[in-house]
Amino acid sequence: MSPEAPGHIEIREQRDQVEKDILTSMKKPSLLFLACLGFTVALATVLLACWGYQIKTGLIVSGKNHPVGWYMYITSFVFWVGIAHSGTLISAILYLLRAGFRKSFNRSAEAMTVFSLMVAGMFPLIHLGRIWLFYWLMPYPNQRQIWVNFRSPLIWDVFAVGTYFTVSLIFFYVGMIPDLAIVRRCSDGFKKRIYSVLSLGWLGTPSQWRHYNQLYLLLASLATPLVLSVHSVVSWDFAMSIVPGWHTTIFAPYFVAGAIFSGTAMVILLVIPMRRMLSLEKYISVDDFENIAKILLFTSLIVTYSYIVEFCLAFYSGNIFEETVYKYRVLGDFKIMFWIMIFGNSILPLTLFIRKLRRNLPYLFVTSIFVIIGMWFERFVIIVTSLARDFDPYNWGIPNLSIIAIGIVLGSFGLFFMMFLLFVKLFPVLSITELKEKLE
Repeated sequence: MSPEAPGHIEIREQRDQVEKDILTSMKKPSLLFLACLGFTVALATVLLACWGYQIKTGLIVSGKNHPVGWYMYITSFVFWVGIAHSGTLISAILYLLRAGFRKSFNRSAEAMTVFSLMVAGMFPLIHLGRIWLFYWLMPYPNQRQIWVNFRSPLIWDVFAVGTYFTVSLIFFYVGMIPDLAIVRRCSDGFKKRIYSVLSLGWLGTPSQWRHYNQLYLLLASLATPLVLSVHSVVSWDFAMSIVPGWHTTIFAPYFVAGAIFSGTAMVILLVIPMRRMLSLEKYISVDDFENIAKILLFTSLIVTYSYIVEFCLAFYSGNIFEETVYKYRVLGDFKIMFWIMIFGNSILPLTLFIRKLRRNLPYLFVTSIFVIIGMWFERFVIIVTSLARDFDPYNWGIPNLSIIAIGIVLGSFGLFFMMFLLFVKLFPVLSITELKEKLE
């Protein structure tokens, strides 16, 4: 038998090192990790406590009133559905485009998609108040032959989020199967049995790899149109009404661009501390962050253009109701939120034209925080200002500030980050098989 070539030996050692480094990141958590997990668990507990109090007392404690019936809960629902979209962009679309930097972010982005959709799915239930009647939203046949109201935006959201969650979860799980087999091989005892079940008997044979690649390509192709369709459906919750500020055809592309923008910021917000906490600097380079920062900058420009078009349409139309709503957004009761939105979404991201700042990770991290805040305020401004300034001045009003609603919204962030922190210790946070392919 001829000796193995030195280059092959080096590649094999590097492949073994990839496995070792990624699996090491799943081992015993550090004190910093435990502190972060404890903080997020505390926030998630606040969510459950506030939600329980609201169920016991009634929706009056949420601050909603007439005419602002859609308030912080629907704002958060639209926000979290938007966060999910960048996961599909990075995983599916960049996979189809064969973008190399995708390997550094795809697993985190896919997990983010699933977790944010789980959090988003809670908010229509929270908004219902009487959660024990949630099954009225499900279009199931029954002996009374009573169907759901298909003209209700809540029903549209059930179909949109349900479809997106199903495809995203399958895409996420299928992509992990080869890595779960590696974790199975390197585990023992009860953990080995768990990962044996999750890896579905994967052996890595040529036939399995051929079918796996075909399935992954098919799922990526199927998930890509959902980026456009799902958040378009969410935008039609508003655009199909005649409420000033909502009744516009720009909402579908505007919401899709905003969703990818906020989701990209959340990926950066998650991966920068994760890279440091799990010692993965070798596999997530500054060049990768520069590339994803370009996506953040590009989507920021689209969102800014949408803001300009919105105002131009309102004032060019000569419709007094549209003009009043947009003046109210800039100068009214919620003007501080509007200008924070403009700063976080339109002004601050412009600094990413400077290459040095795109490669500055602390600056990217802070910028992403402002983008997340700005995008939540964007949804708040769109929803609340249009309801607070409807057609009839007699019907004008603003919602009450509610500690319970604030607790539920902040708790949703705690729940999301808690699920992500648990994920990075239970599953490979980077795709081991794709990193090995890169070495080849």
